[in-house]
Amino acid sequence: MNQLFVGIDVSSKNNVAYLMKPDGSKHSSFSVQNNLGGTKLLSERIVSALNTMQLSDVAIGLEATSIYGDSLVYALREDGSLGHFGRKIHVLNPKQVKKFKDAYSDLPKNDFVDAFVIADHLRFGRINREVYMDDYRYKALQTLTRARFDAVQNLTREKQRFGNYLFLKCSGLAQEKTLSQNTSATTIALMEQFETVDELAYADLETLTAFIAKSGHGKFPDPAATAKAVQAAARGSYRLPKTVRDSVNQALSVTVVAIRAL
Repeated sequence: MNQLFVGIDVSSKNNVAYLMKPDGSKHSSFSVQNNLGGTKLLSERIVSALNTMQLSDVAIGLEATSIYGDSLVYALREDGSLGHFGRKIHVLNPKQVKKFKDAYSDLPKNDFVDAFVIADHLRFGRINREVYMDDYRYKALQTLTRARFDAVQNLTREKQRFGNYLFLKCSGLAQEKTLSQNTSATTIALMEQFETVDELAYADLETLTAFIAKSGHGKFPDPAATAKAVQAAARGSYRLPKTVRDSVNQALSVTVVAIRAL
């Protein structure tokens, strides 16, 4: 087979490469930095090996290692000098590589072992599909959907955390869900406006009614009744020692910032 096999062991700082000849013997091995300059050097070494051995094709493989290999794959895909050859890039499942590695009983212990195993896996493995083709829309969609998933998960956690702090500060309001939900805009506004439960419980009713009507944006058909219910819930709530109360208020503030950011 007229093909060079390149195994790359990726880490956050360095990429270890093993270049294997078509017959399985070693051409070279080396380490480069995991940055643009290092990848250019890697590409130059691969092209040099292809030209020296008069090979027309190269199979490049690396393990899927979180984000550390993504930019390397992009750079190799966009590299013009490599584009003159039949180039295939494979991002392999680490479990797949480990199973292949287990077949070797006498591997030496050095930094190039994993890169060698990947190169040999490319030579023997049944890998039919290249990854990260010229159309990057799949990767872009993957990035966006993962970001959205993380944001939703974080928002859920922050809302749960806010509910816990709300119970500490105003247990009655958390229990009765007078304002429909613990993380409603009105609940958050009340917790920001009133430092203590007593301030909320004994606030001027007209002022509190106006505040609820404004922060609820017309959601409450009878703001005065809602204000009375809120005050009743506040009056039945636990009172915290000042030191604890202050810490809860600070924690609530941090959580509110996180919820609004998400």
